[in-house]
Amino acid sequence: MQEIILDTIFDCLKILPFLFIAFLIIEFFEHKLSNKTAKTIKKAGKFGPLIGSLLGALPQCGFSVLATNLYITRIISLGTLIAIYLSTSDEMLPILIAEKAPLNSILLLVSIKIIIGFICGFIIDLIIRKENPKKHFDICEEEHCDCEHGILLSSIKHTLKTLIFIFIITFILNAAFHYIGENNIKHIFDKTNFFTPFISALIGLIPNCGSSIILTELYISNILPFSSALAGLLANSGVALLILFKSNKNIQENLKIVGILYSISVIAGLILKIFGF
Repeated sequence: MQEIILDTIFDCLKILPFLFIAFLIIEFFEHKLSNKTAKTIKKAGKFGPLIGSLLGALPQCGFSVLATNLYITRIISLGTLIAIYLSTSDEMLPILIAEKAPLNSILLLVSIKIIIGFICGFIIDLIIRKENPKKHFDICEEEHCDCEHGILLSSIKHTLKTLIFIFIITFILNAAFHYIGENNIKHIFDKTNFFTPFISALIGLIPNCGSSIILTELYISNILPFSSALAGLLANSGVALLILFKSNKNIQENLKIVGILYSISVIAGLILKIFGF
């Protein structure tokens, strides 16, 4: 057990500086672009799903939460909301950068999420589109991300929070490899297992940054195949679903949104699985 703990600590220490730098860069751009992003998505109109999927791919603090409130007040359409949810990846990008994942893998994941996002968003908007009164929203107040106090404090907070999750997940994986065996663990998430995208998408729906960390770490560790990792990361929208159920009193509508998000994620994962990814 001592060896497992030491290995976990060393694994986390190795990525700590890269994780902090990644968050520092991300916070810098988010601090500069957050207001512009909100204005852009409000003015997107019928191009909402396209603009939303592109902006959603940027690792911004709480952008999916912002989109949730804009949908509830009918400033953006359902298609735009789904496009943003599908392209959002929460902690995926900083972890991939910190773990020095191949650039082509990062670009492939992000690109497919964007493409699926705006295509599905456009299709949804062809079927249903709602626009109504506007309402003010404070992203920093809702997310409690401390970005109003400067990017350094926010970067440190995000780094430590993410590192704690990584430590817990890495410890569990290391212990599982030691006591159960790596091959047995991989067999559970094997690409030939038809139900893996269903399981991954369910994990992705958990409204917490831990879900994206779990999926990304499993993918980096070559336990989760690309198709299943994508299914989970498509379904993941950070804490947005938590805010949706908290702020929108129409439970039936909320469940419909979750159902659409989950269905698209699973179908995308199954299609990629058929093609051997």
